[in-house]
Amino acid sequence: MGNPKAFMTVPRLEAGHRPIHERICDFSEVEQTLSETERRNQASRCMDCGVPFCHWACPLGNRPPEWQDAVYRGDWEKAFKILSLTNDFPEFTGRICPALCEKSCVLNHCMDAPVTTRENECSIIEKAFAEGYIKPRTYERNGKRVAVIGAGPSGLSAAARLNCMGYEVTVYDKMNKSGGLVRYGIPNFKLDKFIINRRIKFMEDEGIHFINDCYIEPGTVPEGYDAYVVATGTPQARDLSIPGRELSGIYFALDMLTQQNEILEGVEFPADKLVNAKGKRVLVIGGGDTGSDCIGTCHRHEALEVTQIEIMPQPPQGHNPATPWPWWPQVMKTTTSHEEGCIRRWCLASNRFIGDSEGRLKGVEVERVEWAPSPDGGRPSMKPTGEKEIIECDMVLLAMGFLKPRQPDYPANVFLCGDAKNGASLVVRAIASGREVAVQVDSYLTSRQN
Repeated sequence: MGNPKAFMTVPRLEAGHRPIHERICDFSEVEQTLSETERRNQASRCMDCGVPFCHWACPLGNRPPEWQDAVYRGDWEKAFKILSLTNDFPEFTGRICPALCEKSCVLNHCMDAPVTTRENECSIIEKAFAEGYIKPRTYERNGKRVAVIGAGPSGLSAAARLNCMGYEVTVYDKMNKSGGLVRYGIPNFKLDKFIINRRIKFMEDEGIHFINDCYIEPGTVPEGYDAYVVATGTPQARDLSIPGRELSGIYFALDMLTQQNEILEGVEFPADKLVNAKGKRVLVIGGGDTGSDCIGTCHRHEALEVTQIEIMPQPPQGHNPATPWPWWPQVMKTTTSHEEGCIRRWCLASNRFIGDSEGRLKGVEVERVEWAPSPDGGRPSMKPTGEKEIIECDMVLLAMGFLKPRQPDYPANVFLCGDAKNGASLVVRAIASGREVAVQVDSYLTSRQN
């Protein structure tokens, strides 16, 4: 490293976020940026550690120490070339990844101040686009055709890799535009859709074909291809089948998130179809990132009040002795959406939805639960306490995750990847899965030639 002792003199500095009073008035990206000088200083904090755990922790096998050093030296093009060897879409992960690399950083373990790897990664790819380091390339074709079904991050990653290998790739998607969950499920205040449009245009310039508004029935594939990649994600959200589920005012999280993203793209919806929180008391059921995205969207809708409940216990702040390294740290996470205003409660199970005489939601009966550790070290057991109360609300958003899809039997030339194969997970893991399946497809088709 150019400055192996910088971590002792340069403190961690994050780019920070736009002021709350400003950002809740629009859907523009919340995160700000650092100056080039500040960014290079942050990259210099990546020390010459003997074993860089960030390699191991990243599902893509990114090599942060190498491109951090290039950034520190001001060689942004070299940094981009190193980063692009392992990551097809650093503009996605640089914005929405939970940064497994930072959780594994040696500086995180010894001084609670990891290198700002995620932000540095985003800066590299944005510099590459701004300076023209990233340019479409033409690849020699090998005469084989591959269809990718699903234009989410795993499908796009598989398409990008296969295209580089010389295959003629066509990507099918049921939605009007490509991007999958990163387009329709993640709010613009976290990932502006210009970022996705820019990448899709680049992929088209490299020779990848996109066919949208094309639903392909599960178990079937379009004719005329040598191999297929199924990357259809996890379309089925987890429901809450309790009394009163039929009441109006109860929605899946993606009902709101997808519609809001489409509205920002110019799609119009009739008033009776809008999922809007303006002036409403909203209850978000589910404590993960999707629930957080709902909270931020409700703020921008000018909701009267937002409450989020979670059935699991509240995790500790900062450190959790129950999840030491190398486990993922189960600690309290406060997002920018939470900072904007939200009542957060834990250990609450939902018993029933309560409605008025006209079938409209007016509250949810919840019950406090207790969790007991399992003697064999497995999942803890939940025990209802009988302590019940009613949370008054006009809207409920169900953000409890997604069900792993059950896939039909496919022939040998059909390959699964991403959430369609593994169940709901991180975008970075979906991209890694797409890269892996591209190698599998290439190996399969190559072996059939010999």
